[in-house]
Formats: sequence, structure tokens, C-alpha cells
Amino acid sequence: MAWFKRKDAGIKTSTKEKKDTPDGLWFKTPKGNIIHTRELKSNAYVCPDDDYHVKIGSKEYFEILFDNNKFQELDENMISGDPLDFVDSKPYTSRIEATISKTGLKDAVRSAVGKLDGQDIVVACMDFGFIGGSMGSVVGEKIARAIDHSLKNNIPFLMISKSGGARMMEAGFSLMQMAKTSAKLALLAEAKIPYISMLTDPTTGGVTASYAMLGDFNIAEPGALIGFAGPRVIRETIGKDLPKGFQSAEFVQEHGFLDFIVDRRQLKSRLSTLLRLLKN
Repeated sequence: MAWFKRKDAGIKTSTKEKKDTPDGLWFKTPKGNIIHTRELKSNAYVCPDDDYHVKIGSKEYFEILFDNNKFQELDENMISGDPLDFVDSKPYTSRIEATISKTGLKDAVRSAVGKLDGQDIVVACMDFGFIGGSMGSVVGEKIARAIDHSLKNNIPFLMISKSGGARMMEAGFSLMQMAKTSAKLALLAEAKIPYISMLTDPTTGGVTASYAMLGDFNIAEPGALIGFAGPRVIRETIGKDLPKGFQSAEFVQEHGFLDFIVDRRQLKSRLSTLLRLLKN
């Protein structure tokens, strides 16, 4: 019965022969489910075990939405200035340069035109990885120009929001983007060109108070945090405890501020159907 006994004690593999698992091969959801990143990508970055929607950026959304991931990016080289010579723990210009180097992004939004299920569409998508997806002058200008492209070519516009709100380093310049984008969307409405606003986790602050909530259709991903001020600030202001699930996409829909919540795996097909309905 020696066939099941170990003849040599200990592990004989030398340190240099050991192989470590590369970082980034697996993803663990908040509920503890583990999924290979390759499977996660093929599942639109949603864990099939618990339907957890992993936070993604413009690169991934463009892959999901544009046919064959083919699109023409708009105003891709636009970079923030420093109108206020702002300095906190470091100069604003240094922070911008460091973030560009780290993320490979020029600012917190990318815009592009392409086809979604054979239909022309302009998409502007925010990236939370760029200074918390904050709304500065470049974000407002790129969204305004994307809307101009929709107006000029009579193409529906999709805005995917993911933001911590206005960018404090630009102060009033940042807040003015709320008015600018809202005015551009009013022109889109006058031209009767569809505008779909998609809110993802998180969508807060001045973004929620402007273009994120002005869609002909306001939609969201499951479980997304949607609100203006944070729960703690609201609780201290009104002096009351907040309802369970407050500021979740489901709570916001229940109170009439969203048209529907869509699983990311069905996002492209639902948008395609919606765009075809709006044409008629």
C-alpha cells in the first residue's frame, strides 16, 4: 500500500523554479465570488454568479457598444488648462500631468461617433479614474462638442455618466459647465434628436444636477449610486435617518427619476431597440 505514501519529505521545487500567478488574472466581487478576467470581459464585465457590475471606463463601454469596436474619437487631444493657478497638495498642472501619465487618458470624458447595431450614434463616456471623473472645463467642452456633432449630423446622443461631481481645482469654471451642457441639450431637444442619459456607479454632484438627469430617457445600471450630496450631508441637513437603499438606482427609479434599469449584458440590444423606436 505504498502507492499513496510520499517517499520524499518536503517540497523539492527550488525558489527560482516556482511560478507566481500573474496579477489581474482573477477578480473578486464584494460578495466573495471569484471570476477569471477573461470570462468577466466576455460577460460585459458582469460577474454571472451574483450579477455584480464591475466599474469600467470608456474603453470598455466603447468595446461593448460600438460594432466591432470601431469608432472615430472626437476632440481626443483636448487637455485641461489651469485658469486659476490652483495649488493644493501639489500644483493642478502637475496633478493633470501625473493623471494623464497614470491613466493614459487626456481628461475625464471621451467622446466618439460610430455604429451601434448598424445605427449611427454619438457616445460621450466619463472615466472615474481621471480625478474621480470630475467635471472640469474640458469635460463640459467635449460634451458640448459631441452634442454639436449630433446636431450637425442628426445622430442620437448617448451620455454615460460616472462622476464625483464638479472639479474643485477649476471652481466657477467647472460649475459653468452645468449651464453650458444643459443649454446644448436644449438645442438637441429643439431639433428632436434623441438624447439617452445612462447613469452608472457613481453619478453624483453637479453632473447629476445637469446633463445626467436631462435625457429623453434616463437609464441606469443595477445598484448604481445616484445622488447630489452624500448621504451623511443629507442626514445632517434634514436631521433624519435616510430610507434603506437611499440613492441606489432602484430607489431612484421607484421615485420616478429613472425610466428603466438595464443589465450591462443587455445594454446594447436594449439601446438598439430604443433607438429604432425613437426613429418611428
